Amino acid sequence: MPTIIRLAGAGLAAALSLTAATATAGATTAPAGGPTLMRQRVLLTQAGNYPTEQNRHGVVSVSWNSIGTEDLTGPTHFTVDLPSGLTTDGAMFYSTPYDYTFTETVSPDGRHLEAVLNGNRRPGAQEFMKIPVVAEGAGPVTGAITARVANANDTIPTGHVSTYLLGIGLLPPLFAPKPRIDEVSATAGPGAGGTPVTVTGESLAGAMVLVGGVPAPGTCTDTVCTVTTPGGSGSAAVTVVGPGGTVEAPVAFDYTGAPPPPPAAPSVSGLNTPSGPVGGGTAVIVAGEDLAAGTVSFGGRPATRASCGPQLCTATAPAADRPGPVDVTVTTAGGTSGPVAFTYAP
Repeated sequence: MPTIIRLAGAGLAAALSLTAATATAGATTAPAGGPTLMRQRVLLTQAGNYPTEQNRHGVVSVSWNSIGTEDLTGPTHFTVDLPSGLTTDGAMFYSTPYDYTFTETVSPDGRHLEAVLNGNRRPGAQEFMKIPVVAEGAGPVTGAITARVANANDTIPTGHVSTYLLGIGLLPPLFAPKPRIDEVSATAGPGAGGTPVTVTGESLAGAMVLVGGVPAPGTCTDTVCTVTTPGGSGSAAVTVVGPGGTVEAPVAFDYTGAPPPPPAAPSVSGLNTPSGPVGGGTAVIVAGEDLAAGTVSFGGRPATRASCGPQLCTATAPAADRPGPVDVTVTTAGGTSGPVAFTYAP
């Protein structure tokens, strides 16, 4: 099934604050204690109107909270697995403004969903995707719906797997094991990408494979990840990022030949807030085109916080040396945008 991209507003987020419960097949109970100060972490849970014997249609809500003291950065990977007899045609992701990219694919049988959210998520943010599901045939609806989340910058691997047993409810929290890599089938390929790679190991379910920090399209079972390389250049680290942690392969992937062409250069059309205090801290939305994965600068100084989708960046203005106008620009792999003015007031 082709990639599906769906976006919607965030008006229902407050009504879907849920108690976290997590589980995974073959996992062990979470260790007691642990650090109390978490710089970056994401917690996952699910709820919804699940199908019943009387109503064959339902909506599963998979939600997560970014907690800690810093943005949760880089790609965040989600999988949702449905039991036999239950299918979906894709999810809708709820979060505004659109300072991120969100892509998803659904398996041909409609029972496995993969999604990647790429952007910097603020501490305390709650976001969710709603997944319409349909029960086939007749009779009781049984089995487990399992959702998993993984992010390489989340170093506390608890709260990353949510399992709902139909007819029973959420299962108790468990601890996901760290993935292990035994073998990588290919270690070289063209810079344009597209090289098939098989990663074998253990505890790979719900994981994503990064090549040079970029998600490789594909899917993982508990013992095998089958992906294709993204475009790149030079020697790129191969890592598996799973609900139980991140592990790097002992060998890199070497890109040969020319890399793919760079993306279009970003352009900036305006700011929602044209000015702010010289001490910084002003929240600014930058509008434009081709901004995805960009960095934002104010007068050559990086924003103290930024996240960019294709047409919007959210940024926090840094402090300035003196009052007056400065240029705001966005830089991506395609180059640096032309400037728009932001004025620091005394």
